[in-house]
Amino acid sequence: MKFRRTPLALSLLAGLALAGQAQAEGTLHFANWSDYYPPELLKKFEKDTGIHATLDAYDSNETLLAKLKAGGGSYDVVVPSDSFIEIFVKEGLLQKLDKSQLPNAANLKEKFRTLSYDPGHDYTMPYLWGTTGYSYDSAQVPGGRLEESWKPFFEPPADLKGKVVALNSMDDLWPPATYLAGVDECTEDPKQAEKVLDLLLKQKPMLAMYNSDGTIERMAAGEVSMHQQWNGAFHRAHAQRASLVYVYPKEGIRLFIDNFAIPKDAANVKEAHAFINWMLLPENIAAASNFAKYNNAIEGSEKFMEKELFDDPAINTPADKLDRLKAFQLCSPKSMALRAKVWTKLKK
Repeated sequence: MKFRRTPLALSLLAGLALAGQAQAEGTLHFANWSDYYPPELLKKFEKDTGIHATLDAYDSNETLLAKLKAGGGSYDVVVPSDSFIEIFVKEGLLQKLDKSQLPNAANLKEKFRTLSYDPGHDYTMPYLWGTTGYSYDSAQVPGGRLEESWKPFFEPPADLKGKVVALNSMDDLWPPATYLAGVDECTEDPKQAEKVLDLLLKQKPMLAMYNSDGTIERMAAGEVSMHQQWNGAFHRAHAQRASLVYVYPKEGIRLFIDNFAIPKDAANVKEAHAFINWMLLPENIAAASNFAKYNNAIEGSEKFMEKELFDDPAINTPADKLDRLKAFQLCSPKSMALRAKVWTKLKK
């Protein structure tokens, strides 16, 4: 999509207001998950910096990986998830960040300053974070209430056949399937992987589809009864349909962190750093949180965020559910290869 480019004189004035925010003229090609970044915020970035920006979308980490492997020179900033960072780095698809161009990294909250998948933030800076659970429509499920478990999702009631949707990514499906099957998420044992595959194959005939797009619209319209869903997407759907319920399964629920990164072949590296640094300002990242309905990693952003986000237990995890949150685990190449085989068999 195209946006108006602000004259240099105005961008210089904006720079004074931003207390030292570096000014630059140029172009930025930004790619992010579908419906995960407010277009008006990109216009503000253009106004503040004088950099012309475009926004492209993709629907999964796998899609982004394929795009970058095919030639990622068309993107300057992308947003991969924590679980894919090691893969992108090992494939040589990301370049190291120049920390001297990212002074606003000082705004990171303490718990986000060292992350297992990129301890020194050599390749990434946090964007938004949340949980991957599932939601259901209490007006459509038997008895109006389901057990707080992954069991109703992977083994749904018979009358929900064709009314359940799973996300179209092994990155999202594998962890909860291992939780319910009692299998180590990072298992290297083919027999244990077979247990996970059996669970997924049993679920498959009950599904309407595997789809990571349209989760908000599908649940808000009542098109399906149950949907694997990110908590921010649930919040947006729930605002349109009050009968929706977000589940924190007792077996565990996956935490995720999405991250800004610069592809190895990016053409506009200076502009990419300027954009990431700009997004590390509290007011700017808060605008993204308010749009996408996910939390962020920046100190001071709370005062710019909508109060309703903190009032929703799907966003602000209740104290009695905190022990159900499971952080990303960095699994061995052997384990990841086994997971890929399961996904291939599932999608045949």
